[in-house]
Amino acid sequence: MAGAAPTTAFGQAVIGPPGSGKTTYCLGMSEFLRALGRRVAVVNLDPANEGLPYECAVDVGELVGLGDVMDALQLGPNGGLLYCMEYLEANLDWLRAKLDPLRGHYFLFDCPGQVELCTHHGALRSIFSQMAQWDLRVRLGMGRPILQMEELREENRCHAPMSHSELTAVHLVDSHYCADPAKFISVLCTSLATMLHVELPHVNLLSKMDLIEHYGKLAFNLDYYTEVLDLSYLLDHLASDPFFRHYRQLNEKLVQLIEDYSLVSFIPLNIQDKESIQRVLKAVDKANGYCFGVQEQRSLEAVMSAAVGADFHFSSTLGLQEKYLAPSEQSVEQEAMQL
Repeated sequence: MAGAAPTTAFGQAVIGPPGSGKTTYCLGMSEFLRALGRRVAVVNLDPANEGLPYECAVDVGELVGLGDVMDALQLGPNGGLLYCMEYLEANLDWLRAKLDPLRGHYFLFDCPGQVELCTHHGALRSIFSQMAQWDLRVRLGMGRPILQMEELREENRCHAPMSHSELTAVHLVDSHYCADPAKFISVLCTSLATMLHVELPHVNLLSKMDLIEHYGKLAFNLDYYTEVLDLSYLLDHLASDPFFRHYRQLNEKLVQLIEDYSLVSFIPLNIQDKESIQRVLKAVDKANGYCFGVQEQRSLEAVMSAAVGADFHFSSTLGLQEKYLAPSEQSVEQEAMQL
C-alpha cells in the first residue's frame, strides 16, 4: 500500500551462558506465540547452533560458519565464535536484507551463548546499536513499560516497510545455581555485568525451574533468590565453608556492589509450563510496549493492569515454590537457630 505508515516490529533477543536453554526457550516461546495468533520469525544468530529444533526464518550460518572459520584461521571455538560475530557486525546489510521481508512478524533472536559477548566484547552490543541506526530501536525489558499506543491497522502493517522495532533481551541462567551460594553470587555478578555492558534494560530468567533442587536444597525461600533480597545471609553461609572463609572481604565487596546497583531480579521459568511462559511473556510485553498495541484487541481492563504493573509477585512465587521445591522438614524455629 503506497504511503502506508511504517510498521513497528516487536521481539526478543535471547541471551545467556551455554546450556542455559536459549534454543529450547525459542522453540517453546515460538509455539506459545503462534497459539496466541502471532506471526513468529525465529532468527538464529549463533553460528555454532546446529540441528535447530525450530523453524528458522533467518540463519546466520548462511553467512558464516563456525567450523569454516576454525579451519581457515586455526582458531579454537571461543576465538572462532568471536570472529563470526565480528564478521556479522561488518556485514549487517546481509541481516537487514533478510529481516526486511519479514515485516509484521514477532522476532525471536537466538543469540550465541559465549559469556564474553555480553560482558565485555563489543560485537553484540554494536550489532544492536547499528540496528538502532536503521530505526530498528532496541529495548531490553526490566519491568519498566514503554507507554506507546500503536495506532496502525493490521492491513497497513502487512504492506508497510519495517522501520522501527521494540526488542526485549531475555537473559537465561540455570535455576539450580541458587542451591550454591557462591555460584549464585557469580550469577548475580554476570547478570549485572551483562546489563551494564549492553547498556539497555534487561529481563533475567531462572530457567529449568523443574530442576532447581536437582543439585542441592535451597537455603531460603524462592522469593529470596528471585527478588535478590538481603545478600548478607549468603555471606554467612559462605563463611561456614573453610575455602570461602578466607575470601569473606572479597565476597562482601561483590555483594555490596550488587546491592548498590539494585538492578538484578529474576522471573522463574519452566518452558514446559504454559502458565510460566505466560508470566514471562507478560513481563516482556510490558517492557517493549506490545501490550498497548491493537494486534490482539486487548480489553481496557487488561491494558490498565499492564500499565500500572499490577501483578501479585508474592502469591505467584509462593505457588511456584510449592510446585517445584520440596517442603522443608524443619520448623521455623529450627531454621532460625540454624542461621
